[in-house]
Amino acid sequence: MNDGKNAQNGAGAEPGHEPAEDVAVQGEAAAKPTHADDLIAQLRRDLSDYKDRNLRLLADMENLRRRTEEEKASAAKYSVQKFAGDIVNLVDNFQRATGAVPAGAAEADPTLKSLVDGVAMTEREFLNVLERHGVKRIKSLGEIFSPHFHQPMMQIPNPEVPSGTILQVLQEGYMIGDRVLRAAVVTVSSGGPKPGAVAEPQGDANAAPGDDKAGDEASGAGPSGSEQG
Repeated sequence: MNDGKNAQNGAGAEPGHEPAEDVAVQGEAAAKPTHADDLIAQLRRDLSDYKDRNLRLLADMENLRRRTEEEKASAAKYSVQKFAGDIVNLVDNFQRATGAVPAGAAEADPTLKSLVDGVAMTEREFLNVLERHGVKRIKSLGEIFSPHFHQPMMQIPNPEVPSGTILQVLQEGYMIGDRVLRAAVVTVSSGGPKPGAVAEPQGDANAAPGDDKAGDEASGAGPSGSEQG
């Protein structure tokens, strides 16, 4: 009898309706994150982290490439610096040789004149070779002293030229690229007007009107000529 009642109760239940207890359990399961959802979220975080690392790595590689190119260019530009320093010392000997000849002696002796001309020609050729490799002589004589390019040996009072004008070059200076290979050893004037100051007219009635202006411009051009080296 009881089995028949249970069968009837089961047969009388509406199709598609589950007991209340089963529905509650399913709701709790849907509210909790599943293992798949946690895995997807973790993968997204890892992907974002890898993207950030990749961007940083690309930036580091670009900086390394740029630094390598700069170091390579600098090494190629200044690779002969030590060798050039030895060569300019050799060029000094050419100047000493020609400077040791007394004034007028070469003109009086054709053989000596040929020797002096040969030494001077060899010096010019050395300078041309150095210039082809980026080594240039610093223009110093008559320029305004610059501590970046010149080494003062002594001062000579001379009120006729701007103070600091280079009167004598005791040893030539050289540049390699934009670096000073060797500073020029010079003597400079003292007691004159400041560089760039306008000189007082000397009262020369025969002087052309533009002569004083041209002289002032030549005096003011001194520093730029030294920096160009």
